[in-house]
Amino acid sequence: MNPLHPENFQDLKQLIDFLKANQVADFELDRGDVKVRLRFDQPPVAVPADSSSTAVSASVAAPAVAAAPADPLAGLHLVKSPMVGTYYGSPSPGSAPFVAIGERVEKGKVLCILEAMKLMNEIESDAAGEVVKCLVSNGQPIEFGQPLFALRVG
Repeated sequence: MNPLHPENFQDLKQLIDFLKANQVADFELDRGDVKVRLRFDQPPVAVPADSSSTAVSASVAAPAVAAAPADPLAGLHLVKSPMVGTYYGSPSPGSAPFVAIGERVEKGKVLCILEAMKLMNEIESDAAGEVVKCLVSNGQPIEFGQPLFALRVG
């Protein structure tokens, strides 16, 4: 399959239209020789200028303020990738993950594996704390410095 074939541009246009219609802000697709990453700025909520629709304006403006959530990772320690590679959360397919959400980990505990150039590299926690969130998924390509886990230290 030639990724630059005109038929693929039509598929990509349909995908973009679908993502915009459903207000998807960030999308990534990786299929071997085809890699697509799309980011869309979310449009501001329109507030009618007509004074007779004051009640509507208030009801529209309030959700816009509420829709801007605080950073859910604020105050958490982020364990970041020390290398580029592919993320794996367990030692082998079908086996239990290295860590689970809510689990308490000590500094030096293996959290995951990053495969780089056919080498499996164990990534250890650089702090003690509770695993609050895993920020990546199995098989996902990882960049240097990319956050992998969020820990509540202490």
